[in-house]
Amino acid sequence: MKAKPQFYNAPHFRNFWEEGNGKELLNCADIDVDMQDFQKYSPLYHEVDVLGDDAVKETYLKLPYHEAAALVDRFSKTKISANEEAPEALKKLFLQMQKIPDWYDENLANVGARFCMRTGTNALIILRDFTLMGGYDFAYLNKPLVFTGVLKKGAVKRLKDTLEFWVNVTRENALKINSDAYQLIVRTRLMHSYARLKIKEKNKDWDYGNWGEPINTWDMVATYTGFSLVFMQGLKKLGIIISEEEEKGVFHLWKYIGYLLGIPADLMPENRQQATEQFYLWTATQAKGDEDSAHLAKALLDENLQSTILKYEFQRKNLRYLHICCNWYLLDAEINNRLLIPAVAVPHLFPSLIRKANILTQKIFKLSSEKKYSQLVKTGNKQQLKVLDDYLKHTPKDFHY
Repeated sequence: MKAKPQFYNAPHFRNFWEEGNGKELLNCADIDVDMQDFQKYSPLYHEVDVLGDDAVKETYLKLPYHEAAALVDRFSKTKISANEEAPEALKKLFLQMQKIPDWYDENLANVGARFCMRTGTNALIILRDFTLMGGYDFAYLNKPLVFTGVLKKGAVKRLKDTLEFWVNVTRENALKINSDAYQLIVRTRLMHSYARLKIKEKNKDWDYGNWGEPINTWDMVATYTGFSLVFMQGLKKLGIIISEEEEKGVFHLWKYIGYLLGIPADLMPENRQQATEQFYLWTATQAKGDEDSAHLAKALLDENLQSTILKYEFQRKNLRYLHICCNWYLLDAEINNRLLIPAVAVPHLFPSLIRKANILTQKIFKLSSEKKYSQLVKTGNKQQLKVLDDYLKHTPKDFHY
């Protein structure tokens, strides 16, 4: 079974790529995408992380939870050997993850990590108000969230999980085997597999023809392209200057993270041209945002009102307003309307001030100066860790497969 570019001529696809943020991506990449190349990627819509699925079948779906969790925890923290006494599928998974590929350049990945850190709270605004919120407009991509009950659980914990993952994997030298970030990637990979297997087991009305396999390989590539290509596009909108080396580093960083998450390395883009082409082709499989998309968007906006990080209600309402301003500044108006993002007064004022502040800051802290660049990295890292710490303190610790 293969995916079909069924929305290639749909108005929402055309508007995005001919008038909206997609046009900006195409212009920046300076490419014309050949739809004949769709056939290269279409089988990925029905392919999944087999190693991850097999490991879950032999652990969380077979053993008592505490035994399965202890095994995963043990081999996440210490290297596993080929003759280790352990479930065979789990062993294969960890042996694959422990094998550092020849193409991986840790120094280049660290360039990407330092860029992520030096963007400070700008990065968190883009992740939330552009990458995550914009992703809700891809109706089929979000079906696993709907079928696993995320709509009912609320956005506070999901936002914490996403923030915790992103901050941990984008620190300098973070991706060592058995590091904290590595352990988090293991849990995330197995969580994807567990969710996929449970969806397949419990939901007989899953639409394989339109939605592909739950959490399929092509959706995974598109999701993590959001952390590279779309992430950098959003930062540019906020006035962040990105050097060629930084851009290359961000793509390399996420290629390796994708590899650890079970995505074949040759599918992860290495530059804006490859990323834009793949993203363009993938979006032809995606229906426009639907009722579920609007519910997810509302849950994300209402997270500001539910979170207890800010003490007073007026503070929470003001923060919600600021995020809505960023949505209207960053996303296409058509997408905001489809997601039912409320209209607010002077929506461009706050994001414009951020942009001006970033331009000024980068002039003062000249990016060509290694010492001043390091200051930006240190300050940005501190900002991001503070936000993460707030979320960790104010979110229930209820992680469970």
